[in-house]
Amino acid sequence: MLLEAAGIQKVFGKLTALDGAALSVGENEFHGLIGPNGSGKSTLMKCIAGAEVPTQGKVSFVNTDITAFTPTERARAGMSLKFQITSVLPSLTLYDNILLALQAQSSLVDLLFSRTRDALHEQVMTMLTQFRLADRAFEAAAALSHGQQQWLEIAMALAGKPKLLLLDEPTGGMSLEERRVTGELLQPIKQHCSLVIVEHDLDFIRDICDRLTVLDQGKVLASGTVSEIQANKAVQEIYLRRA
Repeated sequence: MLLEAAGIQKVFGKLTALDGAALSVGENEFHGLIGPNGSGKSTLMKCIAGAEVPTQGKVSFVNTDITAFTPTERARAGMSLKFQITSVLPSLTLYDNILLALQAQSSLVDLLFSRTRDALHEQVMTMLTQFRLADRAFEAAAALSHGQQQWLEIAMALAGKPKLLLLDEPTGGMSLEERRVTGELLQPIKQHCSLVIVEHDLDFIRDICDRLTVLDQGKVLASGTVSEIQANKAVQEIYLRRA
């Protein structure tokens, strides 16, 4: 198993946001994390990414206990995260946004002697092409639509060739067409990267995910294939009624 989060509890003062939540993700698997508002989805994602430290529980990644790892250490281990709010550099071109993400993997010596720009040119253009942004490579990122900025940031998150990509509501604010294209753009990464995605658009998540885990009040309500979750009475009665 690539990722295993077990017995995750997260307490904020008197609020228990997660109460024994668990998540398992295999190699080359797209796994959706769904549930009603306030069910603990984003908190669990943050505990996996290292943005929050679990009060109790264990997170393992590639057979290593990473519960105490910092976000930087998790990134070095092969984990990448994109939150809902975009963090592209709007005044820089799309090209330079991708270049900077790639340069983060380079040695300090190469950066000091400016050896990376020419060497990384082909990779930059390949990533921009993959996300249908190559024709706007030298425009400022601020000129992109919201959906295109999300695609650019996903491309940046993939620059380090992670084993696992964590996406928190990537289609929020997108048009129906942008959501459809986002699904198409994500599919090819399954060849080399697993995905955990928090998403409210159930049609979108059903179309791209292999498995789903449903949270309710900080606990796992159900976990299984898309068809198993669709047929689950507890999900129908509790999650779908409250979503």
